[in-house]
This record gives sequence, structure tokens and C-alpha cells, in this order.
Amino acid sequence: MEDTFIHGLQVAASTRPAREVSDVTMDVDVLEFRVPVENNKCVFVWDIQPNRSQAQVHAELHAVFSSFGPLYLLKVTPNAWPQPPGFFALIKFYSAAHAAEAQRRTNGQPLLHSPALKVKLSSRRTPPSLCGRTIPLSHSRCLDLANHCLGFNGWSSDIITLKELTDEEEVEGPEGGTGCSTLRFGCVMRLSFPQHGLITQGSAVVEDSFTCTGPAVVLQRRCRLQRAVRERALVQAFSTVLLLLLGGGKLMVVVKQSPDWTQPEGSDRVLQVNQASLLGCPADEEEAEDEEWDLTVS
Repeated sequence: MEDTFIHGLQVAASTRPAREVSDVTMDVDVLEFRVPVENNKCVFVWDIQPNRSQAQVHAELHAVFSSFGPLYLLKVTPNAWPQPPGFFALIKFYSAAHAAEAQRRTNGQPLLHSPALKVKLSSRRTPPSLCGRTIPLSHSRCLDLANHCLGFNGWSSDIITLKELTDEEEVEGPEGGTGCSTLRFGCVMRLSFPQHGLITQGSAVVEDSFTCTGPAVVLQRRCRLQRAVRERALVQAFSTVLLLLLGGGKLMVVVKQSPDWTQPEGSDRVLQVNQASLLGCPADEEEAEDEEWDLTVS
């Protein structure tokens, strides 16, 4: 996908000199707001000495490897018997280029008080079950990636529409008493990149069914759904964004957009998106993919 992103994109070229824009065709690393499932983005570290706690090892590894690029995941695990005491680690980058550079510059180096750290890339192909899959990042990881690459002032979000779509009878239950009730909210969020002069948007509808035992329960569920639908809409907006790393610290923002994309003027657009059950969707959908990674190295 990283080689075919140019068509149908809105590129933040207006704030960049022409020479910088021409670099896009030379050496570009593309970061997407999706779960990195490719094995060439995965690094394994062995021979970590047991002279510090697991938490200390995690902090030191994060300091070393995050200097090469943003990390999606870092896991530190004690060696299992019959291996000697110590730790090994699994590190997942958003970028294959960052993973390769980290492996090249750390393998065999005396890091973390180890005489020679062993660092390898996964050498197996991505499993067919993961090929072609696009899993959006969770809300928290979208924020982490955006803040890491763009800075806290490099982007902003605004609510265009936040609307309750619930029918009155769905809340009150049978004859106004207790029973199964449903709440439904829709939201449209605008995502802006002021330094690049770009905007995009995302939409979501979220619903929740529950047993209504009183007004306090309904109020609690309303607050929960309002937060969930805002986060889901912002995740959808981030899914339209690509970050282009041009080298030398240069970065460009690219927005994927459909031909009929327009700025919303009212609340009708929120009714056109697919509904999602709050209880049926995990808070961090990409965590389920961790167990499917191929841990084989050459």
C-alpha cells in the first residue's frame, strides 16, 4: 500500500518549497494510523542481562529504540527455563525502515549493561490471515502517534456534530418502568493540521443496550456513549491520514479523500455511517493481533 498512495490524496504541499515536494518520489517512509501487522516491522532482542528489574529493562529499551521512530508495542519477558536468567523483548515499529535501522545499529552493541545485545528482525513472511487487513489504531494510540510525529500543537480536533439518535420509547422501556433500553449517538469530528493547511473528518454512530433501573443509569450510559462516539469518530478521521517522513527531519501530511468529500454543513451526514455496538467492540482492537505475530528469525 505504501507504494500506491499518491492517487486520490490531498498533499500538504502549499507550505513546502518545491524542492522538498520533489523528494516524495525519492526516499519516503509512510506511517499510517493502523495496526502494523507486517513482520518486517518487528524486532526481537535477546541476551538482556538480569541485573535490573523488568520495569527498568522496559524503560531503557524504550529510550533506546524509540529514538529510531515511534513504537507501536514493546514487550519485555523473563527468559523461560532452561535458558539462563535474563530477559528478551519484542518491539514493534510503525515503520519497516525504522525497524531495520534500529536492528542494524543496535545488534552486537554493548547496550543495557550487556556485553553484546542480540537484535534480529523477523524473517518470515506476514501470515496470509493478516495480509491486506487494515485495523485502525485505538484512540489512545492515534493520539500517541500524532503527538510523537507532529507535536502537541501540530494537530487539533473539533466536534462538528454530536447528536442523540435514540427514540424515546427505547430509553423508557416498557410502560416507563425497568427493562431493556437502548441509547444511540452519532458524531462528526473534524481533524485539522494547521501547519500544513489540511483538514479531514470522521463519522461514527455508537449504541448501547442495557437494563434501565433509573434515571442515574441512563445519565451514566449517555456520558459513556458520548465519549465513545467522539473517540470512534476521531479514529475514523485519523484513518484517512498518512504521515510522509522525507528524511532530515522533514515531514508531510497527506489526506486520503473520496471524490465526493465535502465539508459537512449540517447533521444529516452523521446518519449515513454504519452503527456499532459499544459493548461489541473492544476498547483497543489491535491488542488481539499481538498473539498472531510470527516470532521466527533467521
